[in-house]
Amino acid sequence: MSGNESAELTVGIDIGGTSVRAAVVDTEGQVLTAVRAPTPRTTQATEELLVDLVQQLRASHPVQAVGLAVAGFISTDRERVMFAPHLAWRDAKVPALLSERLSLPVVMDHDVNSAALAEYRLGAAKGSPVALVIALGTGIGAGLVVNGEIYRGGHGVAPELGHLMVVPDGRACPCGKRGCWERYCSGTALAATGLHLWRQAGRRLPDNLNDREITGTVVAKAAGDGDPEALAAMDELGRWLGVGMAMAADVLDPDVIVIGGGVSGAAPLFLPQAQRVLQRQITGGRYRPLPRVALARFGDSAAVIGGALHARDAVRELAADRG
Repeated sequence: MSGNESAELTVGIDIGGTSVRAAVVDTEGQVLTAVRAPTPRTTQATEELLVDLVQQLRASHPVQAVGLAVAGFISTDRERVMFAPHLAWRDAKVPALLSERLSLPVVMDHDVNSAALAEYRLGAAKGSPVALVIALGTGIGAGLVVNGEIYRGGHGVAPELGHLMVVPDGRACPCGKRGCWERYCSGTALAATGLHLWRQAGRRLPDNLNDREITGTVVAKAAGDGDPEALAAMDELGRWLGVGMAMAADVLDPDVIVIGGGVSGAAPLFLPQAQRVLQRQITGGRYRPLPRVALARFGDSAAVIGGALHARDAVRELAADRG
């Protein structure tokens, strides 16, 4: 690695509802070193963990800045976490707090905006005029890039697709509503659907697990092993993904929809069904171009890489201001 590349190493941190992943990323989007930990439940514990993860990475790399990719509503100026359904922060000035503790520039964006940036600059959406990224994880996140710029909406929270109501009075959601799309199409949803189908069939749960130990990963593994209820749960996930993609395409008309997040690792088990449903349900599907559907190049590392890209942009802007 050249001296210039070494000088531009940055840390990206993906702060999700289940885990926090941090990595040192180079100028080509390559992850050099990564660390991971469960997401704490309190603001203080979360902030302590973030400081600790950055310090671990700084011990072996000369990092210049940190980019946070947060699963929540970020203010338009990207200085505050306003609300995060799966995190403890409420109206919190997280970048400023961490920057003071780390003595490094710290910037922040929505996690899927960060993933969308990575996929647009370096990945599956490279060069696309209108690119929609849908991340399937604990919930659903979405990011939209229009002509090279992240679209944030009037108050910084667009496009919040995961909390569109798809089932009136449906499953309860941590956001306070019921029937949100992510309650039927996410890792959490996959676990709930798989558990329901196993119980409905009177089947013993895989590996003698109890209800609380059933995760989307457990269901995906069982589906890969040919379990019929798990396969049906994957099929249901694909159906709901197709429904949501069709709704999004009707409103946004993207030329590409990139599917990422942790659940995307099981895409062969649900994506064909999702594409069939998209084709059936998009308005005027027989008479218009369909959006291309692609898997994220960076998989569930996209938000980490995008966070590091945001941090690198901040370093360059600071250097330009000083120069």
